[in-house]
Amino acid sequence: MLRNRLVVLGLIASVVFTPLALAEQVLKMATTTSTENTGLLPVLNAPFEKKHTARIDVIAVGSGKAMKLGESGDVDIVFVHDPDAEEKFMAAGNGVDRKPVMHNDFVVVGPETDPAGVRNAKTADEAFKKIAAAKAGFVSRGDESGTHVKEKTLWRKAGLRPEGEWYLSVGQGMGAVLRMADDKAYYALTDRGTFLASKDKLTVKLLFEGDPALFNPYHVMAVNPKKHKHVNYELAKKYIDYVTGTEGQKTIADFKVADQPLFYPDAISNAEKSKK
Repeated sequence: MLRNRLVVLGLIASVVFTPLALAEQVLKMATTTSTENTGLLPVLNAPFEKKHTARIDVIAVGSGKAMKLGESGDVDIVFVHDPDAEEKFMAAGNGVDRKPVMHNDFVVVGPETDPAGVRNAKTADEAFKKIAAAKAGFVSRGDESGTHVKEKTLWRKAGLRPEGEWYLSVGQGMGAVLRMADDKAYYALTDRGTFLASKDKLTVKLLFEGDPALFNPYHVMAVNPKKHKHVNYELAKKYIDYVTGTEGQKTIADFKVADQPLFYPDAISNAEKSKK
């Protein structure tokens, strides 16, 4: 009887006196669909979650919407790829600790028959002019994501304003746009990572790449705790240190599909700097 009572008391004590540090923390992250669609985030986030007894709640939307969530204080951290909008986000006092994380590039995909002759283009300007001149079908994300912003910039640099039945602005994520382009045998602009992660399920082909105008950098930013006092800034700062440090950068470098890297790390950890 006494032994049973002691066991019960021991169990109660183990619950009551469990250190608060062991309680699960939550980090709310707004990010672009490309980090989610490629499968990178689950691999990248898992070691951080384990080390810090944390759960990262990911909201994958376009970069524009992700920054809106940061602006309103609905998330703790933003991980996106729209440098001009990011700089405005920071200048408005919405974010702190902006750091480069990785990059890939944008590519133009389309039907293997390539009715617009995009394969023969020498520049992105020429590729987009060929699509417009042929009125070949083009699927646009139309969602103010980083990819959509880049697409609009490319049309503008080419001196074009796409409109008409051949141009579909659909307000969808990258995966949905690729599937739609595939179904309709249309062209689309996509980040390379999402295309590589999806290409085994698609018939559209990579038709144009390599123009420096298609460079696609990703940055991470904590939501400003002075503007939104409720945000989990301490955990956000730890995540930034992780993803730009040795372990996070190696995970990004090692993440591949069919032996092809989807992203290239851009940060140098403090440990690496100290060795130089």
